[in-house]
Amino acid sequence: MSSEPAKPPRAASTILLLRDSAAGEIEIFMMVRHYEIDFNSGALVFPGGSVDKGDQEIIADPALYSGGEGLDAATLSFRIAAIRETFEESGILLARPRGSKALVDAAKASEIEAAHRADLCDSKITFLKVLTDNGMVLALDELVPYAHWITPEGMPKRFDTWFFLAAAPPEQAGAHDGKESTDSIWVSPREALEGGDSGRFKLPFPTTRNLIRLGKQPSVHAALEESRGKTVVTVMPVMTRLNGGRQLRIPLEAGYDGDVFEVGAAG
Repeated sequence: MSSEPAKPPRAASTILLLRDSAAGEIEIFMMVRHYEIDFNSGALVFPGGSVDKGDQEIIADPALYSGGEGLDAATLSFRIAAIRETFEESGILLARPRGSKALVDAAKASEIEAAHRADLCDSKITFLKVLTDNGMVLALDELVPYAHWITPEGMPKRFDTWFFLAAAPPEQAGAHDGKESTDSIWVSPREALEGGDSGRFKLPFPTTRNLIRLGKQPSVHAALEESRGKTVVTVMPVMTRLNGGRQLRIPLEAGYDGDVFEVGAAG
């Protein structure tokens, strides 16, 4: 048994992009991760990923983002990474043209996506350069903190992940990149959870809990207002093995309708 100390979790961010469906339900943009990816392969997830050094460089120029007032560097880096990763993984850009109060329109967002997304994903260009070359200001104020999960100690890959809610910009439909993700879908929490139960979708535990919680909200506006200004309780599940299965314990006050959950057979 290894005596090495637990690896510190890697900072990461994800956005639950929301829109109201014609059927009167919230829909969320979700993607199927590539089966060869070494973390959550084949899973249905929200767009997101790790904070990187480029996100820190953007912090240094407050003209590149709005809504960062009073936030420390760590908090800013989570929010900037959330928007960058969402753009890389979905093509949806939460930004405004410099001097504008309106989010970038779908035509301009599509133009930026076509010109820069592939190079950004391949690290051939920085997000900083994408923003400056196109006169864009990140709309950090569109993000509402929703959840904070840390991978349990002892897992081979650990992440310290902030989940944010955001209303999807009008007419920006989004599309998977074909590399890290192989499919994408706008789906209601109800349909995603039914797919998890039927085997249509593979849902990680945090994704399932957040879908159940979000599914209680009748509209995008209601979901955003319910979470705005609310204290986010950090969740780091504690896993125990019980009768050949696994049991996860999380803080009751985190708001997930319980504190002990059975999660199937031990692997």
